[in-house]
Amino acid sequence: MFALLITLHVISCLVLIMVILLQAGKGGGISETFGGSGGLQQMLGSKASSFLTKATAVCAVLFLTTSMTLALMSTERASSIVERETAKEEKTAPAKTAAQAPVAPAAKAEAKPQTNLPPAGTTTGQQTPNK
Repeated sequence: MFALLITLHVISCLVLIMVILLQAGKGGGISETFGGSGGLQQMLGSKASSFLTKATAVCAVLFLTTSMTLALMSTERASSIVERETAKEEKTAPAKTAAQAPVAPAAKAEAKPQTNLPPAGTTTGQQTPNK
C-alpha cells in the first residue's frame, strides 16, 4: 500500500508540473515556446485554458491528499532500521530471567571500590592551622 501511494504521488507530481508549465501566463508559457499558440488549442479545442485549470485543480488535490496520507503513514512506521531490527529481535527472542540478564557497565563500575581515596580517618598530609 505504501509503495502504491508513493508511485501515485510521484505520478501526480510530474503531471502537476507538466500541467502548470503548459498554462499560458504573461509570457505565453512553455506551450507557445515549443509549438506556437495554436498547438494546444488545436488538440483540446477552444477551451484549452479551462481544461488546464481543471486538470491543475485535480492534480493539486491528488498531490495534497497523497502527501498527507504518506505523512500519516510514515509516522506510524518505525523511523529507522535499527528500531525495526530491535523490535523484531524482542518479538522472536525468549524472555530472559533475572539471572540470565547481562549486567550493565554502570552497575559494574559502581560495584568496584575506589582505591585512589585514602582510608577513612587519615589525613592527606595537609594540616589546617588552629586558631
